[in-house]
Amino acid sequence: MTLTEPAAVRPAPDPARIEQAVGTVFTELGVFLSAPMLALGDRLGLFKAMAGAGPLTTAELAARAGLVERYVREWVRAVTVGGYVGYDAVSDTYELSPEMAMVLADDDSPVALIGVIPSLVDLWNALPTVAGFFRTGGGQGWSDLGPGLAAAQARFTRPQFVHGLVGEWIPAIDGMAERLAAGARVADVGVGLGVSTVLAAQAWPASTFVGSDPDADAVVTARRGAISADVAGRTQFVVAEAAGHPGDGYDLVLVLDCLHDMGDPVAALRHVREILAPGGVLLVAEPLAGDRFADDLANPYARIGYAISTLACLPSSLSQPGALGLGAMAGEARLREVIAEAGFGTVRRIEAPSAPFTILLEVRP
Repeated sequence: MTLTEPAAVRPAPDPARIEQAVGTVFTELGVFLSAPMLALGDRLGLFKAMAGAGPLTTAELAARAGLVERYVREWVRAVTVGGYVGYDAVSDTYELSPEMAMVLADDDSPVALIGVIPSLVDLWNALPTVAGFFRTGGGQGWSDLGPGLAAAQARFTRPQFVHGLVGEWIPAIDGMAERLAAGARVADVGVGLGVSTVLAAQAWPASTFVGSDPDADAVVTARRGAISADVAGRTQFVVAEAAGHPGDGYDLVLVLDCLHDMGDPVAALRHVREILAPGGVLLVAEPLAGDRFADDLANPYARIGYAISTLACLPSSLSQPGALGLGAMAGEARLREVIAEAGFGTVRRIEAPSAPFTILLEVRP
């Protein structure tokens, strides 16, 4: 006869903790279902119709937006119970506060966040593919997620570049704004749709700019953007991996929110070091993350950062040669390790009010 160990006795679930767990997930379902409501408000111009209009009845809002009142009524009630719109029960009117309008209705606002909402459908659609990577490894590039995500990323980052990159980040580099004003060469690596390049070219008309990205469709869009902004004569966009960015003698190289997407960021930065002019500077921008995961538990951006990294950024890196898998939430210490391995000698953290959720690093050979 074989004696067996008695099965471990598990404690009965705590009813209070069950209720807490249900409440947490139920609340998250409400947050999740708010996303399509925000996307509708953006796509149909409802937030813009409400911005600055004061209290509106549903009939007035529908008329301003040119939409059917019954649908508008259901939508505005959804975003009201979600906390995005105010309601006055006496007059039965709805109002978008000036502060919320800055976040949801004004793409040029420094706190605009609505631009990221349309990309959520692309991330959700990628779920079966990403689940497969969990089993097999490998990954896919940003371009495989479709043009919607690239467009949303460009729209989301544009206010940061308008108010940060041009107005604060580059000027924080000693002497760089003056150098650009006098006429300098700038490389923008991993440009996506080229928003950062075009904005910098508009800000410094004496300088020339070369942007690169491995996504051919994104480069075509970037070229069109340069033509529309009347800076095509001083900008060039090419299809190239980061480690193959063309030209040399660059006074400034921008690597903005894309280092973590690269399969071999060390090789990319080694190439950057080689194409810098004497006295040239590299500016790296990466999402805010702690050096220890425990620090990210108090980081308000971490929830977004880790999720997007899982669905898009990590698969991008693991699909490429090198497959370092840095991840969007690498943290400053890990970024400094990568930069040092590429042969750079000096790194300075730039503190900028316009970048509360961004690590900005001024890097010199």
